[in-house]
Amino acid sequence: MAVADDLDRATDSQWDWVAEQTRKYLATNGAEGHESNGVFTLLLATTGRKSGIARRTCLIYGTEGEDFVVVASKGGDDEHPEWFRNLVAEPSVGVQVRDRRFTAIARVATPAERATLWPRMAAIFPLYDEYARKTDREIPVVLLSPRD
Repeated sequence: MAVADDLDRATDSQWDWVAEQTRKYLATNGAEGHESNGVFTLLLATTGRKSGIARRTCLIYGTEGEDFVVVASKGGDDEHPEWFRNLVAEPSVGVQVRDRRFTAIARVATPAERATLWPRMAAIFPLYDEYARKTDREIPVVLLSPRD
């Protein structure tokens, strides 16, 4: 079960550029890495579904009320990203948005929610539509609901 404090001790993404952005975000408490060309990112910590090890990554986000919205695109790969598989297995996650840290419960958007949220997220990051065309899987949209 990941919580906000796991952001400090979690293992970084296997993707070097994501790991670098994540470390910069943490080192500056969100002052650097949160915004790039009008696109905002958050940090997400999940618990490895097999290893039990806390893992962290940096993701583009939008909002829906009090919830934060992320997309499990993996660049249009045919497989879901590991962070998504992890939060499906254990939905308690740690999140940092700018300098705000909290524990959240993650859930996959319902089909009706996805129908509304997908176009909004694609407006934030237009490559999501391209990624969707590259794969046969439906790319999940995830809501992160703060608990504390």
